[in-house]
Amino acid sequence: MRYLVYIIYSVSLDRFYIGYTGGNIDARLRKHNANHKGFTGKKSGWVVTYIEEFETKEDAMKREKEIKGWKSKVKIQKLISTG
Repeated sequence: MRYLVYIIYSVSLDRFYIGYTGGNIDARLRKHNANHKGFTGKKSGWVVTYIEEFETKEDAMKREKEIKGWKSKVKIQKLISTG
């Protein structure tokens, strides 16, 4: 199984969301765009802007935590532009 770290972006919120999944990225994006109680449920219109693939869940979780730890929109935008 492959694991993906992904970054999605909302134009209306001008915000990024970083996550990981072991499933289908399209199905995961549909969940983010559905009305739910989580952060991404506030608005629809999220689009995938970046994906990294990993062989293990542990590696994907480590990378997700690393990117979230940056807390820098500029650094995330740089990652997306070079990816």
